[in-house]
Amino acid sequence: MTLDILSDYIEKLDQHFEDELPLDSLIAELTERLQPEQLAILLEAFPIKSRLIIWEQLSSECQKDVFLEMKNESRQMLLTVLSDEACYLLFDKLDASSLLDFTDDLSERFVEYAVAQMSAKQRQHFKTAQDYNDDEVGHWQTFDEQKIPQQLKISAAKKLCAKSLPMLTDTLYVTDSDSKLVGEVAINRLINLNNDDLLVDVINSDVQSLPANQNMDEAAESVILSGKTALPVVDESGRLMGRLDLFSAFKHQEEQRDNQMMQSAGLVDEEDLFSSVWLSSKNRAIWLGINLLTAFLASWFIGLFEATLQQVVALAILMPVVASMGGISGSQTLTLIIRGLALGQITDANKKAIVHKELKVGMINGLLWALVIGIITYFWFDSPMLSLTICIAILGNIIVASLSGVWVPWILSKLNIDPALSGSVILTTVTDIFGFIAFLGCGTLFLL
Repeated sequence: MTLDILSDYIEKLDQHFEDELPLDSLIAELTERLQPEQLAILLEAFPIKSRLIIWEQLSSECQKDVFLEMKNESRQMLLTVLSDEACYLLFDKLDASSLLDFTDDLSERFVEYAVAQMSAKQRQHFKTAQDYNDDEVGHWQTFDEQKIPQQLKISAAKKLCAKSLPMLTDTLYVTDSDSKLVGEVAINRLINLNNDDLLVDVINSDVQSLPANQNMDEAAESVILSGKTALPVVDESGRLMGRLDLFSAFKHQEEQRDNQMMQSAGLVDEEDLFSSVWLSSKNRAIWLGINLLTAFLASWFIGLFEATLQQVVALAILMPVVASMGGISGSQTLTLIIRGLALGQITDANKKAIVHKELKVGMINGLLWALVIGIITYFWFDSPMLSLTICIAILGNIIVASLSGVWVPWILSKLNIDPALSGSVILTTVTDIFGFIAFLGCGTLFLL
């Protein structure tokens, strides 16, 4: 399924909403053609009101599958608007691995309900995983390992292979009477072995395993480089606990890269494209504040040369503050939009709604930090007009930066230019030019 098809469905749904057409047939078509992960991406491309309309037309089983694929913030937005009864249905018969993916972001009542609905075996798996930190492989292992006692014959191993095996299973793990891992045997090797032979005589005892307390980043790298579909996970005593497969390893690395990209721009690692204006403003305001400290530090160094700057010394000292605040605000929006474009969530249909949302975020953060910077400037230079000048420049530059963060990557993508490579350069140029023109222009009107 290509991104173009996903984008096409987003536009069709938006057109149905605009024309107030029934959604039944379109929803049936997309649920048949799209995987749960793709449906989750599609839902996150709509504001919460439209998202809820689509959600309510999905079957209960489809809802559960899509819910598991959503980003954490998107799940929270959904749980906030759904009734408790509807929420509880999403947690029926979850396995331990699925619940562990988002336990930290759930209300305690939902966690307790989900655990209560599990089988005794899955509850034990969940408890075991909770004994490890969330950066350790023991917390994220899957408990679908295929193990068999070493005293059994090859015929018993062949019977196990005849059953339905978990995904990415090409090896049986052999354990002793104390469940300690003693070796492994490849499933494709079993075919040519004598049924009456004992497993202990044919196993490979040189097994690469992962300690349950090993760092997850290192464990994922080990699995990927191992040349195997999975590696077994053992506890401190060498007892077999579970395994980490290639799918989980690559998924972890992908999530880490995505998180780093978002955090580098001062964004929450899983911020929803249509998260609330106040939440987005709060998340980004923190990093704008941190950036403000570094901007004033740069201004202080410029201020050391005050004697040589004559009449425009104050403007020269404060120029980096204007440029820096616009740059960080724009990069936050830019990063969010580039991710949305990469996932096919942003189309002509929802572009207007995204622009409106980012405009509101820019206005809120612009007003907040214009006021903060204006007050600092007043006490620093004892000049009301200089404070007014920088307030106007900061407000205007943050708003322009937020809008540019949407339009710059959008235009570049339309021109078939990778916005991830060139977007930040163009955005910085736009915010710097506008910021300096606004600041120096107002300074010329108010101060000279």
